[in-house]
Amino acid sequence: MSTKPSRELETFPNPKPERDYEILLDAPEFTCLCPKTGQPDYATLHVAYVPDEKCVELKSLKLYLWSFRDEGHFHEDVTNRILDDLVAAVAPRHMTIEAEFYVRGGITTTIVATHEP
Repeated sequence: MSTKPSRELETFPNPKPERDYEILLDAPEFTCLCPKTGQPDYATLHVAYVPDEKCVELKSLKLYLWSFRDEGHFHEDVTNRILDDLVAAVAPRHMTIEAEFYVRGGITTTIVATHEP
């Protein structure tokens, strides 16, 4: 396999740092494990942010999200961890992550975490 999961988030310079604009990213194939049962949890992640000096590079984001695949996480924990890691990497003007976890036991979960400096 030529690529592997990675926790390294790469960035590149914002091409228009003088302007506020929003970047919207959707990751419909996010997977982690339930920490109680070990069964897979699936989610669609929606990331919306206003960049400052840096933007996240998409391939590194894909590999970063892939790194959670075999780990057990509560939905609340993993959503906030992803937000914290992205904020640390790009220092955005604003960022929101919405994680829509698919049905399990008749219940869906949506976690919304926001960073506003």
